[in-house]
Amino acid sequence: MSIEAFRERILDRTPLCIRGGGSKDFYGGPRAGGLLDMRGYCGIVSYEPSELVLTARAGTSLADLGAALAARGQWMAFEPPGFGGSATLGGAVASGLSGPGRASYGAVRDFVLGVKIMDGEGRLLTFGGQVMKNVAGFDVSRLMVGSLGTLGLILEVSLKVLPLPVAQATLRFQLPQDKALETMNRWAGKPLPVTATSWEDQVLTVRLAGAEAAVRSACGTLGGERLPDSEAAAHWTGLKDQKLPFFDGEFPLWRFSLPSTAAPLNLPGGVLVEWGGAQRWLRGAQDLGTLRDLARQAGGHATLFRGVDRAAGVFTPLPMPLAAIQQRLKHAFDPHGVFNRGRMFPDL
Repeated sequence: MSIEAFRERILDRTPLCIRGGGSKDFYGGPRAGGLLDMRGYCGIVSYEPSELVLTARAGTSLADLGAALAARGQWMAFEPPGFGGSATLGGAVASGLSGPGRASYGAVRDFVLGVKIMDGEGRLLTFGGQVMKNVAGFDVSRLMVGSLGTLGLILEVSLKVLPLPVAQATLRFQLPQDKALETMNRWAGKPLPVTATSWEDQVLTVRLAGAEAAVRSACGTLGGERLPDSEAAAHWTGLKDQKLPFFDGEFPLWRFSLPSTAAPLNLPGGVLVEWGGAQRWLRGAQDLGTLRDLARQAGGHATLFRGVDRAAGVFTPLPMPLAAIQQRLKHAFDPHGVFNRGRMFPDL
């Protein structure tokens, strides 16, 4: 579709369901409104490998971006999950989801330099740019990250990219959850090239990446069992895209965002821990209120990441002051309620 075609759909004032590759249809509230397929609005607008900056249209597939970057020895270090589907750049930014390296490299919002969007009045708006230094005041481009398309139609995104690590190694250790959490937090305070961690079923898996000498030294310091490169790559890709056996099954999948030092949750059901303890997954049928109370007591929050019944809301409700700000932002960017109604919160 063209810019004018997008504007025509928006000015019709009919609610729209903005969609890229559909890899995250399960995430957030129920989809509603007429489909606005972004896949045709694709392509790399500019790429400066020497400046570590790439700008692409929202419908560009993550696979195409990854291939273009890999050809120049670079990558998207926030490791956006595609869940095995044809995920797009716009969907990655709108969902705000990051992969295994988030605790080390940063989240999606840390890599977004600028965006071009169309608001609910059909106006083209540009925020940020292509360098970190031009961001002054309130960074609206990062406001689009994780908004699930409720504030505007993302058209283009400028990203900071990074060189691929020179060397990598993955180690495994047999540890119970409490010892694994203690170990991950202890390593976080040391000069170790740890870029990703995961714990499940008494096994702690650790990824090291960086200069060859640093990785080799860390392997000697930490010990453990080193995985073959192919097995290591399959593990981290499977974790990123939720293709590991843990994620199979019919039960709801809950995502906890907690302080990395929080104690084990000790709930029935399967548990997987990553991000050094800051992100914890629980698979099993649980009471929503109980889980959110438990998460709040631990200093975090809980989200129904995958589940059948999403009508009651999947994200922790915002306290009144934050909810009022969210409502004002929605009205400012989308006064007629055109974009992705109910996808983030039932009343937006």
